[in-house]
Amino acid sequence: MANSLHIRNGTLIDGSGRAPEANTDVVIAGDTITAVGPTGTVDDYVPAEATVIDATGATIMPGLIDAHCHITFDDVQSNDELFFHRPPTTAAMVTLFNLPKLLLSGVTSIMDPDTIMGIGPEVREVVRSGAFPGPRIKTGVQALVASVGGAAGRLIPNEGAVGYAAIVNTIDEMVTETRRQIKNGADWIKVHATGSIPTHQGELQVWTLDEMKAVCDTAHAFGVPVTAHCRNASSTTEAAKAGVDLILHASFMDDEGLEAIVEHGAAVCPTFTFLANLADYGDRVGAGGMQNVFRGEIQATAAMIRNAYDAGVPILCGSESGFALTPYGHWHAREMEVFVNELGLSPVEAISCATKQNAIAMRMEGELGVVASGYRADVLIVNADPSTDVTVLQDRANLAAVISRGECVDLSAPWPERRRIPGEKVGNLAAEVLTYERAHGLE
Repeated sequence: MANSLHIRNGTLIDGSGRAPEANTDVVIAGDTITAVGPTGTVDDYVPAEATVIDATGATIMPGLIDAHCHITFDDVQSNDELFFHRPPTTAAMVTLFNLPKLLLSGVTSIMDPDTIMGIGPEVREVVRSGAFPGPRIKTGVQALVASVGGAAGRLIPNEGAVGYAAIVNTIDEMVTETRRQIKNGADWIKVHATGSIPTHQGELQVWTLDEMKAVCDTAHAFGVPVTAHCRNASSTTEAAKAGVDLILHASFMDDEGLEAIVEHGAAVCPTFTFLANLADYGDRVGAGGMQNVFRGEIQATAAMIRNAYDAGVPILCGSESGFALTPYGHWHAREMEVFVNELGLSPVEAISCATKQNAIAMRMEGELGVVASGYRADVLIVNADPSTDVTVLQDRANLAAVISRGECVDLSAPWPERRRIPGEKVGNLAAEVLTYERAHGLE
């Protein structure tokens, strides 16, 4: 018999954007929410064997969805480490080790756009089978990257594959790789539309409109959506025109880009969290020195993202967890804080971005991300009021219960910790250069 739960007398933030509702009950049977209503009105739907959870004084809300989470990266500190120190078998095992951190943090679903050597579909299926605990997963395989480079610049080879990247140089190669990834189980195809080159500050567009359109047309013929990493204005515009379904970052988006997004129906996941962590806390972990640059990118982009929100464009929440600046289990809820502070959204509106809107990334619109009858049973009970202060969702201590697929996560479980695996970190020959002057104390 399916597990059943009766959550009683909480204040409901249902994820739809509606105002909170006090004194609300939620009934769950297996992986389905079967009834939601004022306390005392849903008792006829409660199975006799249901476990009762008293939510008096607490908030009931949907489980968080992270629409941009690199679960196979393992909190890397450098691109060198990411590309050359993560064999696929090790990456898969460490991924399974890290996944419970998300559940312990209230994250019940993730979209991972690109994975180490394409292991994402295998990880998804292992977790789906119940062999290892973890959130719901939708995944890409590897990002399609032109040989001119992605965000890693000249670390990307001219052909072949490395880390999360599959290098494609012609439209024929782009189409072939898209088909291969779909055959191997991709939920999403990702294009690295912008990249870094030594002679240019910041990222520039490295894919043409025709190239992106070829990928979109191929993927869409199989019913698979496309996402694109766009860190400049022109790439955002042309990705939308090409048919990209979800634009990541949309950095420095301009009016033309917004018009294209609205016309062609794309969603946007700005993923400010990585930049915000760099700007606010980078100096605490040896990553300081460019705080104003990162804050400037957020400010330059946020105004247009707000315009997109007002125009009805779905705005999604992503953390880009998987890097040393966004480690698993710590920052998945921060994007909502940035949306409140930089976009001017209310906490309830920001929560809707991280739940109902993020169901788009899971390809589960209408069945995930809202606490309503007939929806999937991913639910949080929070000993705080996120409708007045959304930052309370960043503190795991505020989670009274995390319900994933209708089952209560054991929040008393210890936080997963491990020792370093030999070879996983970059090893430097020395911390400093040994000059004659340094050796003899002359510096």
